[in-house]
Formats: sequence, structure tokens, C-alpha cells
Amino acid sequence: MTFRSHMDEALAQARAAAHRGEVPVGAVVVDPAGRVAAAAGNRTRELSDPTAHAEILALRAACAAAGSERLPGHALWVTLEPCPMCAAAISAARIATLYYGAPDPRMGGVAHGARVFDHPQCHHRPVVYDGIAVRESAGLLRGFFAARR
Repeated sequence: MTFRSHMDEALAQARAAAHRGEVPVGAVVVDPAGRVAAAAGNRTRELSDPTAHAEILALRAACAAAGSERLPGHALWVTLEPCPMCAAAISAARIATLYYGAPDPRMGGVAHGARVFDHPQCHHRPVVYDGIAVRESAGLLRGFFAARR
């Protein structure tokens, strides 16, 4: 199988979230064969659900499609460093590889803050690649919040 980035699809989900008035974060779950298993953007406001982050929604959909609570061998592409809640869900789902765009020094849970995967109680740690399409990912977020000030 040839490596292929799925960050463009995650960015499209983030743009769609912004158009809905949501914080522009998008996520894509890719199966071991390289096919998109699920994609989602933030929907916390729309669903009145603080857990409706892009990663959580994409993981839920991929697990439902797979008929399993675990996604071994799957990869997750997300435009923003996952928060601690999402990082814990990524671990619980047994995601093999995490690719993310912009860092989140304030609320991140992978390279910042809680560093969930570094915690001794974390029993599954994905391989992590950061900085993927960082300019585009960060630019979406900056533009979204600048328009609200």
C-alpha cells in the first residue's frame, strides 16, 4: 500500500464545521487498507454535547461501521492536537497512528498539558506525527476566532 495523506479531507471537515458555526476542527479515520472509514467535524454547539468533538464523532462512526469498540491498524487524521478527552478515546479505540496539524498549547492532550499517551496508566499509545498541514489548520482556527472578536 502507498502512503497517502488524508489531511485534505480533515481540513474539508474543519471548514464545514466553521460554516456551521463550530470551532473548525476536522477528523478522518482511515482503515488499514487506506480507505476512509469515517469523517467528522466538530458539532458541540449543534448537538448541545460537549463530547461532540470531531475525533469522538469520527471514532464513533468508524467503530459503528466496524462493529467493534476497537480500531486496530486504523489511523486518525485531525487538524488540531487532540484534547485529553479525545486522546483517551484514541487510546481506548486502539488507533495505531495519529496524524495532527496545529498544536494546542492551551487545551492539547498529546504534546501539551495532560500528555495522555505519556501517562503510565495509558495502556495503548499510537504512533504520533504532528505538524501535518500546520499552516492551513492553524489558519482556519485563527480566522474563525478573529471573526468572533
